[in-house]
Amino acid sequence: MKSLSIIIPTFNECKNLRKLTKLLKFNLKIKKYEVIFVDDDSFDGSLDVLKDIKKKNKKFNFILRKDKPRDLTKSCFLGIKKSKFQNILIMDGDLQHDPKDINKLINSFKKNSPDLVVGSRNLFNSENRGLGFLRLNASKLLILIVKLLLGEKTTDPMSGFFLFKKDLLKKTKNLNKVGYKILLDIIYSSDSSIKIVDVDINFKTRKTGHSKMNLMVLIKLLYVIILKFLKI
Repeated sequence: MKSLSIIIPTFNECKNLRKLTKLLKFNLKIKKYEVIFVDDDSFDGSLDVLKDIKKKNKKFNFILRKDKPRDLTKSCFLGIKKSKFQNILIMDGDLQHDPKDINKLINSFKKNSPDLVVGSRNLFNSENRGLGFLRLNASKLLILIVKLLLGEKTTDPMSGFFLFKKDLLKKTKNLNKVGYKILLDIIYSSDSSIKIVDVDINFKTRKTGHSKMNLMVLIKLLYVIILKFLKI
């Protein structure tokens, strides 16, 4: 792998952006890369921080998405559309995804030649990885629902940390392109023959800011799962 586009959807992550930028620059071993922050019209001062990051770092850029309603999946697809490299990595901007683990995903991609590498939190076979009690058990329940209705293709279909080639999207049908779990949308819209490899990651506890998970997000997620089950 010679190049990589890193897409990071953000909303009110002002306190995390500078630290994330430093960690990415320090930990990335690949030389040819770009980082695209796609901000969902934050109101906490994130835009000023993103402008400063872009000014000081040639490989870092940002897109301001003002369309409503706010939607992580739509932000990710916008970033993918604007990216210039074929290899795409999606990750969160809240520092729960460790930039060190990007190299693990890249190494697995090189070694196994899959269509997609998932950074798995492996929630059923590990201690709590950065999730509170309610969110942990809600995530486990949702994964069980996905397994039951859609089949198991990865240990963590709810992960927000994964690597794939842009051409994979050409193998998809009926992408919903809404919600907060873009990986689920891609996997269960893809041909059944796609090869997926899981890599355990160090999912960290959020230190600043607030989780975007709420009742409306859960409803949208269940809606997407049902659409996938009905093959709509």
